Amino acid sequence: MGKFTKHETGIEGLVVIEPTVFGDSRGYFMETYNYSDFNELGISNVFVQDNQSCSVKGVLRGLHFQKEFPQSKLVRVVNGAVYDVAVDLRKDSATFGKYYGVVLSAENKKQFFIPKGFAHGFVVLSDVAEFAYKCDDFYHPNDEGGLIWNDPTIGIDWPLQEVGGLEQLIFSDKDQKWPTFKELF
Repeated sequence: MGKFTKHETGIEGLVVIEPTVFGDSRGYFMETYNYSDFNELGISNVFVQDNQSCSVKGVLRGLHFQKEFPQSKLVRVVNGAVYDVAVDLRKDSATFGKYYGVVLSAENKKQFFIPKGFAHGFVVLSDVAEFAYKCDDFYHPNDEGGLIWNDPTIGIDWPLQEVGGLEQLIFSDKDQKWPTFKELF
């Protein structure tokens, strides 16, 4: 039996992964990734880069994607909590333009596998969140694309009440200037 459980999201290829956690009075142990176990779940990507960020409550990062060098990602939260979102940008997909969001936290230990062809972003729900992710291609800074976080066509239901409302959101300059879905497609 594998050490991971896969939960479908209704969008092909986009899945939530729950690890088996072994705990006792000393704390816990879990594997966060095992190629053989993930391969059994249908995820055979070879990851080539690990990244980690730390953000404060209300930071909204995204929605990002790579244009010519798309990346699949396996994301998780090491400390704190985020609301994580992936938007299907695959033109030939039955769910083109649809999104799925999930709370990832140090407490629930869930992971989110985001295949190539998706825009990705998250908003920090806790005072601080450390966010870690694996990528199956290297980051190419000149290849970055984005989709505006509040696109009306996509209609992401961000949990703004949990961060203190819209006025409490914190963005980078570029994340406030990405095009809309209609402008992209």
